[in-house]
Amino acid sequence: MSDEERETKPFKFVTGFDARFPNQNQTKHCWQNYVDYHKCVLAKGEDFAPCRQFFLAYRSLCPSAWCERWDEQRGKYIWFLS
Repeated sequence: MSDEERETKPFKFVTGFDARFPNQNQTKHCWQNYVDYHKCVLAKGEDFAPCRQFFLAYRSLCPSAWCERWDEQRGKYIWFLS
């Protein structure tokens, strides 16, 4: 195969099994990773490498519309990280 014939596909991060979220519905898992990422960034800064794990997990699990809405709410200080 030449380089021209190869099809590149976007990287899809797959989260591993987490015993805290054993059910098929991963809504809470999505939310927890979103919150953990932002807590990590607040505590350690964006350049802290382990925060990226939370980022990749929530970007993989959460619908983009939810993330956009939560980012909007965070920007307006409508809710706080617990």
